[in-house]
Amino acid sequence: MVACSACMVATEYSVSKDSISIDYYTDILCVWAYFAQIKVDELKGEFAGRVHLNAHFITLFGNTEVKIGQGYQDGGFSGYSRHVRELGRHFPHVEIHPEIWTRNIPASSMPVHLTLKAVQLLEAQGRFTHVGSAGRSAFEALTWRLRQGFFRDLQNIARWEVLCEHMQALEIPVDAVQQTLDDGSAYAALALDADEHRNRMIEGSPTWIMNEGRQRLYGNVGYRAIAANVQELLERDIDLPDWC
Repeated sequence: MVACSACMVATEYSVSKDSISIDYYTDILCVWAYFAQIKVDELKGEFAGRVHLNAHFITLFGNTEVKIGQGYQDGGFSGYSRHVRELGRHFPHVEIHPEIWTRNIPASSMPVHLTLKAVQLLEAQGRFTHVGSAGRSAFEALTWRLRQGFFRDLQNIARWEVLCEHMQALEIPVDAVQQTLDDGSAYAALALDADEHRNRMIEGSPTWIMNEGRQRLYGNVGYRAIAANVQELLERDIDLPDWC
C-alpha cells in the first residue's frame, strides 16, 4: 500500500488502536470461502488478539437445484463440478473431492447456517468454552470441519445426522443446539444476517467489511491486501480525519 508523505507524517503522531472488528460474510457452500480459510488463519496469527472476526452467513446457495442444477448455464451440476475442480488446482492448500457437486449434494446451505448460528449463540452465552484445533473456537472449528466435510469428503452437510456427527466430534452439546433451534433463537440470529445481507448490499462470498462499513473487500482478494487494510486501521488515530 502506497501512502503519501502527509499521511506518513500524521501517522507519526497518531495513537494505535488496540483492536478492530471485521464483519466476515460467507456461504458455507461457497468454494471461494473454502479457499479463503487460510487467509483467516493467517490474519488471526499475524494480528493475534488485535483482530476480531464477526462471522455472518449469507444465503447464496439457498436452493442448489435452482442456482446450479438449473441456473449454471455451462452444464448444471456436472458443469459446475468441473468449474470447482478446475479452480481447486490453483489452490493446492485445500482438497476438492473429484465428485464434488455430482453426488451427496446439499439441497440448501440454510440448515448448516442455522446450526452454526445456534452454536455461535451458545458460545457467546458461555455455554461451552473449549476450543477446537489450531486455536479455533468451537464455532470456528465446526465451520471449518463442515466446509471440509463437503468439499473434501463429499458429505451432505445439510443432513442433521451429519451435522450431529461433527458437533459430537467437537464435544458440542447437541441437545443445547437443538433447544436453540426449537425456541427460535437460531432462526432470529440467521434472520439478522439476512437483513444485513440486504441492507449492506453484500455482493457475494467471502466479503470482509471493516471500519464501520467504509472499507469492503470482496471475493478472491489477496492476503496482503487484507492485511494492509487491517494494519492501516490499527495504526490510524480514530479522531484524526484521513484526507488522502
